[in-house]
Amino acid sequence: MTVQQRVSAAPGDAFRVIAPIDLPSVFHRTGPFPGVRSVANRTEAWDHVGPTRNPQFDDGSQVDEQLTGYTEGSGFAYQLTGLTNVLSRLAAGVRGEWNFNPDGDGTLIRRTYEFKALPGRRRILAGPFAPLWRRYMVAALARCVPAVEAEERSGSRVLSA
Repeated sequence: MTVQQRVSAAPGDAFRVIAPIDLPSVFHRTGPFPGVRSVANRTEAWDHVGPTRNPQFDDGSQVDEQLTGYTEGSGFAYQLTGLTNVLSRLAAGVRGEWNFNPDGDGTLIRRTYEFKALPGRRRILAGPFAPLWRRYMVAALARCVPAVEAEERSGSRVLSA
């Protein structure tokens, strides 16, 4: 599943705002999906492959997150495992990726999620679940765009932790 949006900032600038993202400022409750309340157990800076953390959701659930890819200025990838909410009955984990691609005088931000479906659950994830999750992704990306645009205007890191 992929969502994307264009911003006027250069790719490196958009990356610098979004990569160190403060999860609770971006991932709010949307439809049936909980928002991120806080982040626990951060092992190190979120600026290279390897660090882990545990996003804590406002429904009491959590997930294990690990940064699995990091290319300064152009993209990062992560995996989510150890799901403890309703998603644990649908997927063994998730692979997420953010890419920041040159687009004219700005950037096309592309966010991709790939669910690792449990046996017999792919149809649910691809069917009724998909449009709900897309809304969640679009809403989070929509909260990132104004922060990137504000960074371009002011130079302040609006979404950094």
